[in-house]
Amino acid sequence: MFATTHWSVVLQAGVEPSPQASSALEELCRTYWYPLYVYVRRQGQAPQDAEDLTQEFFARLLRLNSLREVGREKGKFRTFLLASLNHFLADHWDKARAAKRGGGQRTLSLDDEDAEQRYAADLAVNLAPEKLFDRGWALTVLNNAFTRLQREFSEAGKSQQFDELKRFLSSEAAPGAYETPARRLAMTPHAVGMAVLRLRQRYADLVRGEVANTVASPADVEPELNYLFEVAGQ
Repeated sequence: MFATTHWSVVLQAGVEPSPQASSALEELCRTYWYPLYVYVRRQGQAPQDAEDLTQEFFARLLRLNSLREVGREKGKFRTFLLASLNHFLADHWDKARAAKRGGGQRTLSLDDEDAEQRYAADLAVNLAPEKLFDRGWALTVLNNAFTRLQREFSEAGKSQQFDELKRFLSSEAAPGAYETPARRLAMTPHAVGMAVLRLRQRYADLVRGEVANTVASPADVEPELNYLFEVAGQ
């Protein structure tokens, strides 16, 4: 199962390029574009310029011949992407861009409507651009897992249960804290406690799955998890 995750498929493209690898890389880029946007903004670029540069970077990266440059030594997608972005920016700082976004190239549609609002919140965090990139990456991993968890409950017809229990995902319940959700859900407090336990376990599995999609081997998952939890709290 691990051999078919997004990043391992892309890594294989360094040996055997394939449409599957291109599709997997595009999905990863679509998911993790915001940490790169933040990184470019922290280099002093204005919002529109940062957006243009991020779009242009992805346009170059998503060309099939770019996949051949991916090596097995680049074990984490996070590491590969930041190194590639730095190389891209080094080539572009002193070059005037003749065309705006796209320029006839294939572009990646980014969900960027709230990018500047998110960036304004990130400004309160006094971190170097590289650390801010990693922190944004970690928060994206957690948010993706949370969104998938919410979707699973919704599809199972348990949206109310999710809404009542989601606040217990990241903190231990105080004595008696399960009483109110138990009444609202027509459950016993003990049953609510068991539901919270299952919720946390599923969330942990989804977070692990998100991380697994961005590393090259199972051995990389635990160290990457530990690091991302560390930077997420900064």
